[in-house]
Amino acid sequence: MAKYIVLLGPPGAGKGTQAKIIAEKHGLVHVSSGDLFRENLKGQTELGRKAQGFMNRGELVPDDITIDMVRDRLKREDCVKGALLDGFPRTPAQADALEEMLKDFNGKVDIVPYIAVPSEVLIERLGGRWTCRLNGHVFHEKFNPPKKAGICDYDGSELYQREDDKPATVANRIKVYFEQTAPLIEYYRSRGLLAEVDGTLPIEKVTEKLMAAIEKAQ
Repeated sequence: MAKYIVLLGPPGAGKGTQAKIIAEKHGLVHVSSGDLFRENLKGQTELGRKAQGFMNRGELVPDDITIDMVRDRLKREDCVKGALLDGFPRTPAQADALEEMLKDFNGKVDIVPYIAVPSEVLIERLGGRWTCRLNGHVFHEKFNPPKKAGICDYDGSELYQREDDKPATVANRIKVYFEQTAPLIEYYRSRGLLAEVDGTLPIEKVTEKLMAAIEKAQ
Protein backbone atom coordinates (compact mmCIF):
# COMPACT_ATOMS: atom_id res chain seq x y z
CA MET A 1 0.00 0.00 0.00
CA ALA A 2 1.28 3.48 -0.86
CA LYS A 3 2.45 5.71 2.01
CA TYR A 4 1.52 9.39 2.23
CA ILE A 5 3.13 11.80 4.70
CA VAL A 6 2.10 15.46 5.12
CA LEU A 7 4.98 17.50 6.58
CA LEU A 8 4.07 20.71 8.42
CA GLY A 9 6.30 23.45 9.80
CA PRO A 10 6.63 27.24 9.74
CA PRO A 11 9.18 29.19 7.65
CA GLY A 12 12.60 28.75 9.28
CA ALA A 13 11.76 25.41 10.92
CA GLY A 14 14.08 23.47 8.58
CA LYS A 15 11.21 21.72 6.80
CA GLY A 16 12.96 21.65 3.40
CA THR A 17 16.05 19.94 4.84
CA GLN A 18 14.00 17.35 6.73
CA ALA A 19 11.67 16.71 3.76
CA LYS A 20 14.62 15.64 1.58
CA ILE A 21 16.02 13.34 4.29
CA ILE A 22 12.65 11.67 5.02
CA ALA A 23 11.73 11.24 1.33
CA GLU A 24 15.10 9.64 0.57
CA LYS A 25 15.02 7.35 3.61
CA HIS A 26 11.52 6.08 2.83
CA GLY A 27 11.85 5.97 -0.97
CA LEU A 28 9.11 8.57 -1.40
CA VAL A 29 8.85 11.46 -3.85
CA HIS A 30 9.05 14.90 -2.23
CA VAL A 31 6.04 16.76 -3.65
CA SER A 32 6.37 20.47 -2.89
CA SER A 33 3.40 22.67 -3.81
CA GLY A 34 5.79 25.55 -4.60
CA ASP A 35 7.75 23.36 -7.05
CA LEU A 36 4.50 22.14 -8.61
CA PHE A 37 3.33 25.69 -9.26
CA ARG A 38 6.68 26.67 -10.76
CA GLU A 39 6.71 23.54 -12.97
CA ASN A 40 3.18 24.14 -14.27
CA LEU A 41 3.74 27.86 -14.86
CA LYS A 42 7.07 27.31 -16.60
CA GLY A 43 5.71 24.44 -18.71
CA GLN A 44 2.61 26.50 -19.59
CA THR A 45 0.38 23.50 -18.84
CA GLU A 46 -3.38 23.97 -18.92
CA LEU A 47 -3.43 24.15 -15.11
CA GLY A 48 -0.45 26.52 -15.16
CA ARG A 49 -2.26 28.86 -17.55
CA LYS A 50 -5.39 28.78 -15.38
CA ALA A 51 -3.34 29.57 -12.25
CA GLN A 52 -1.47 32.36 -14.07
CA GLY A 53 -4.75 34.07 -14.93
CA PHE A 54 -5.71 34.36 -11.25
CA MET A 55 -2.19 35.40 -10.25
CA ASN A 56 -2.07 38.10 -12.93
CA ARG A 57 -5.28 39.54 -11.49
CA GLY A 58 -3.77 39.45 -7.98
CA GLU A 59 -6.30 36.82 -6.88
CA LEU A 60 -5.69 33.65 -4.88
CA VAL A 61 -5.48 30.51 -7.00
CA PRO A 62 -8.66 28.47 -6.25
CA ASP A 63 -8.32 25.21 -4.34
CA ASP A 64 -9.53 23.08 -7.25
CA ILE A 65 -6.58 24.13 -9.46
CA THR A 66 -4.05 23.39 -6.71
CA ILE A 67 -5.76 20.06 -5.99
CA ASP A 68 -5.68 19.11 -9.69
CA MET A 69 -1.95 19.92 -9.83
CA VAL A 70 -1.33 17.62 -6.86
CA ARG A 71 -3.51 14.88 -8.36
CA ASP A 72 -1.61 15.06 -11.67
CA ARG A 73 1.70 14.77 -9.81
CA LEU A 74 0.58 11.80 -7.68
CA LYS A 75 -0.57 9.96 -10.83
CA ARG A 76 3.00 9.76 -12.13
CA GLU A 77 4.92 6.50 -12.11
CA ASP A 78 7.49 7.68 -9.53
CA CYS A 79 4.71 8.17 -6.93
CA VAL A 80 3.56 4.56 -7.00
CA LYS A 81 5.00 3.99 -3.48
CA GLY A 82 3.46 7.23 -2.20
CA ALA A 83 4.74 10.74 -1.52
CA LEU A 84 5.83 13.24 1.08
CA LEU A 85 3.62 16.32 0.69
CA ASP A 86 5.11 19.69 1.57
CA GLY A 87 3.06 22.92 1.36
CA PHE A 88 -0.20 21.08 0.65
CA PRO A 89 -2.76 20.90 2.17
CA ARG A 90 -2.87 24.38 3.69
CA THR A 91 -6.48 24.35 4.94
CA PRO A 92 -8.94 21.79 6.37
CA ALA A 93 -10.91 22.02 3.07
CA GLN A 94 -7.79 21.03 1.13
CA ALA A 95 -7.13 18.26 3.67
CA ASP A 96 -10.63 16.86 3.04
CA ALA A 97 -9.99 17.00 -0.72
CA LEU A 98 -6.66 15.20 -0.23
CA GLU A 99 -8.34 12.37 1.70
CA GLU A 100 -10.85 11.90 -1.12
CA MET A 101 -8.09 12.03 -3.74
CA LEU A 102 -5.92 9.45 -1.96
CA LYS A 103 -8.78 6.94 -2.00
CA ASP A 104 -8.30 6.86 -5.79
CA PHE A 105 -4.66 5.87 -5.19
CA ASN A 106 -5.66 3.21 -2.66
CA GLY A 107 -4.06 5.22 0.14
CA LYS A 108 -4.60 7.70 2.96
CA VAL A 109 -2.55 10.19 4.99
CA ASP A 110 -0.54 7.95 7.31
CA ILE A 111 1.05 10.59 9.53
CA VAL A 112 1.48 14.36 9.77
CA PRO A 113 4.82 15.29 11.37
CA TYR A 114 4.81 18.89 12.59
CA ILE A 115 8.13 20.64 13.24
CA ALA A 116 7.19 23.04 16.04
CA VAL A 117 9.37 26.11 16.65
CA PRO A 118 8.39 29.17 18.76
CA SER A 119 7.93 32.47 16.88
CA GLU A 120 10.83 34.22 18.65
CA VAL A 121 13.26 31.47 17.56
CA LEU A 122 12.01 31.66 13.95
CA ILE A 123 12.43 35.45 13.91
CA GLU A 124 16.00 35.06 15.24
CA ARG A 125 16.78 32.42 12.58
CA LEU A 126 15.25 34.25 9.62
CA GLY A 127 15.57 37.88 10.66
CA GLY A 128 19.36 37.91 11.01
CA ARG A 129 20.35 37.10 7.42
CA TRP A 130 22.56 39.49 5.47
CA THR A 131 23.46 39.11 1.80
CA CYS A 132 26.46 40.44 -0.12
CA ARG A 133 25.65 42.77 -3.01
CA LEU A 134 28.20 41.37 -5.44
CA ASN A 135 27.70 37.58 -5.43
CA GLY A 136 24.82 36.93 -3.02
CA HIS A 137 26.87 35.20 -0.28
CA VAL A 138 24.65 34.82 2.79
CA PHE A 139 25.71 35.49 6.38
CA HIS A 140 23.81 35.44 9.67
CA GLU A 141 24.53 37.92 12.43
CA LYS A 142 24.35 35.17 15.07
CA PHE A 143 24.93 31.79 13.41
CA ASN A 144 27.37 32.74 10.63
CA PRO A 145 28.64 36.30 11.16
CA PRO A 146 31.11 37.92 8.74
CA LYS A 147 34.66 38.50 10.05
CA LYS A 148 34.13 42.24 9.64
CA ALA A 149 30.65 43.69 10.27
CA GLY A 150 28.86 44.74 7.08
CA ILE A 151 31.55 43.33 4.73
CA CYS A 152 31.49 40.03 2.79
CA ASP A 153 34.33 37.65 3.76
CA TYR A 154 34.68 36.40 0.17
CA ASP A 155 34.57 39.43 -2.13
CA GLY A 156 34.70 42.45 0.20
CA SER A 157 31.39 43.85 -1.03
CA GLU A 158 28.79 45.49 1.20
CA LEU A 159 26.31 43.30 3.07
CA TYR A 160 22.67 44.36 3.01
CA GLN A 161 19.44 42.96 4.44
CA ARG A 162 16.85 41.93 1.87
CA GLU A 163 13.32 43.20 2.50
CA ASP A 164 12.00 39.69 3.24
CA ASP A 165 14.85 39.07 5.73
CA LYS A 166 14.08 42.12 7.86
CA PRO A 167 12.75 41.17 11.33
CA ALA A 168 9.43 43.06 10.90
CA THR A 169 8.73 41.31 7.56
CA VAL A 170 9.76 37.94 8.99
CA ALA A 171 7.54 38.45 12.06
CA ASN A 172 4.55 39.16 9.82
CA ARG A 173 5.22 36.11 7.61
CA ILE A 174 5.36 33.89 10.69
CA LYS A 175 2.20 35.42 12.20
CA VAL A 176 0.32 34.80 8.94
CA TYR A 177 1.63 31.21 8.80
CA PHE A 178 0.41 30.38 12.33
CA GLU A 179 -2.98 32.05 11.74
CA GLN A 180 -3.53 30.16 8.48
CA THR A 181 -2.16 26.80 9.64
CA ALA A 182 -3.66 26.60 13.16
CA PRO A 183 -6.96 25.08 11.88
CA LEU A 184 -5.02 22.48 9.83
CA ILE A 185 -2.89 21.50 12.83
CA GLU A 186 -6.07 21.02 14.89
CA TYR A 187 -7.69 19.09 12.00
CA TYR A 188 -4.90 16.50 12.01
CA ARG A 189 -4.50 16.50 15.79
CA SER A 190 -8.19 15.68 16.24
CA ARG A 191 -7.75 12.72 13.85
CA GLY A 192 -4.80 11.37 15.82
CA LEU A 193 -2.42 11.88 12.88
CA LEU A 194 -0.29 14.78 14.17
CA ALA A 195 3.20 14.00 15.49
CA GLU A 196 4.74 17.13 16.99
CA VAL A 197 8.53 17.34 17.04
CA ASP A 198 10.65 20.01 18.75
CA GLY A 199 12.30 21.92 15.90
CA THR A 200 14.68 23.81 18.23
CA LEU A 201 16.80 20.66 18.63
CA PRO A 202 19.92 20.09 16.47
CA ILE A 203 19.10 18.99 12.89
CA GLU A 204 20.20 15.36 13.50
CA LYS A 205 17.99 15.11 16.61
CA VAL A 206 14.97 16.53 14.73
CA THR A 207 15.58 13.94 11.96
CA GLU A 208 15.83 11.16 14.56
CA LYS A 209 12.53 12.14 16.22
CA LEU A 210 10.73 12.54 12.88
CA MET A 211 11.92 9.10 11.73
CA ALA A 212 10.82 7.53 15.04
CA ALA A 213 7.34 9.07 14.71
CA ILE A 214 7.00 7.84 11.11
CA GLU A 215 8.18 4.31 12.02
CA LYS A 216 5.67 4.22 14.89
CA ALA A 217 2.84 5.09 12.49
CA GLN A 218 3.57 2.17 10.15
